[in-house]
Amino acid sequence: MRLTPGTQAGAILAATALLAAGCSAGADSADGPGDAPDPTGPVELTFWTWAPNIEKVVDLWNADNPDIQVVVNKQDGGDPAVTKLLTAIEAGSGAPDIMQAEYQKIPQLVSNDAVADISGQLSDDTPGHFADGVWNAVTLGTDAVYAVPQDSGPMQFYYRADIFEKYNLDVPATWDEYAEVAMMLHEQDPDKYLGTFSANDAGWFVGLTQQAGASWYGIEGDAWAVDIDSPEVTRVAEYWGGLVEDGVIDNKPMYTPEWNQGLNDGTQVGWLSAIWAPGVLEGNAPDTAGKWEMAPMPQWDENAEATGAWGGSATAVTSQSEHPEQAAKFIEWMNTDPVAVQALVDESGLYPADIPGSEDALAEPPAFFSNQENFYEIAAQTAQTTQPFTYGPNINVAYSAYNDEFAKATEARSADAFVAAVEAMQQVTVDDLTNSGFDVAE
Repeated sequence: MRLTPGTQAGAILAATALLAAGCSAGADSADGPGDAPDPTGPVELTFWTWAPNIEKVVDLWNADNPDIQVVVNKQDGGDPAVTKLLTAIEAGSGAPDIMQAEYQKIPQLVSNDAVADISGQLSDDTPGHFADGVWNAVTLGTDAVYAVPQDSGPMQFYYRADIFEKYNLDVPATWDEYAEVAMMLHEQDPDKYLGTFSANDAGWFVGLTQQAGASWYGIEGDAWAVDIDSPEVTRVAEYWGGLVEDGVIDNKPMYTPEWNQGLNDGTQVGWLSAIWAPGVLEGNAPDTAGKWEMAPMPQWDENAEATGAWGGSATAVTSQSEHPEQAAKFIEWMNTDPVAVQALVDESGLYPADIPGSEDALAEPPAFFSNQENFYEIAAQTAQTTQPFTYGPNINVAYSAYNDEFAKATEARSADAFVAAVEAMQQVTVDDLTNSGFDVAE
């Protein structure tokens, strides 16, 4: 069944209510996840995923589990995969048993009754494998569990160590220090910037605000709450708007030829990015290998270390799987078992969300950062400080509003314009939720 818009927010709370009543995974129930009778023969599970070489990870499972065989079906990632799944769910046929999903897509899948609550099928120690902020992304702040985290994108600060040394700059530990270093660098060489504010990367901005303690959505009773214009988000926007207004930070988008050139020629001296940044740097600025280093993100509060995330995905059991118990067993193994997590690193090139895996499976630094032996040690420490964040069912609308409003704000080059952009995003997102039939809390 696909829920109508007016009942979608309540779907997220339904699983929690069932858990409280003891009905979500009882052996006597016939219609909850995991309540299907054990099959008399081998079970075949279909797995939709876009992760490279994931078949090699699945082969390890299949070799040891002849009664539960997993078949990989490669899909496009992002919106196309979600659209295809929702179409299959609505049709009542054609949906896989297991689905890889980006964290920001999970509320949309939950709201459309596309993924199952597997809380009753997982081991008690499973939540402890993940940072609280990552686990929150698959639970939406409830007792239900809609997926198991697979990979994550904790954010750090990447900088040209050789240029820092040349200009006698200290690596900033706080955002106040970041602003000071940005000013000092630009004053010594007006062609150089410590970074840029990118108006076309909403996921990047989410990570910055997440670090500051923001969550753009929440659930209040049976309604969605939207908090994009919260004090935390406003603080981040005003801060960056001030840097752009002062001219000490660039205002050009990332992933443009001009930005790529800046990475190559040293005019872009720093980048606030996620754990996958080395691959981007290696592809865009190969001649700068060995000149970059990574440090934790600057902090708002030195006594409360925190980071945000940019990217990452989880693995869910779909609501139409006939074998949810077996599917949950597989995805728990794939994302927490040391052998499986090591294979995800070696074969698929993922940064595992599993905390033990991120510490044990990644001993050597990326080749591009061979000069920094403690690269993954720092990454593991920062990953554990990922702050909780809840996405909403129309996050795509919020992202689109970010692109529209911050494009105007970066052109205006003023802190006031950045704050106004946040306020406009809030209104656009709330209006869309309301017009789509969702209950929205005041």
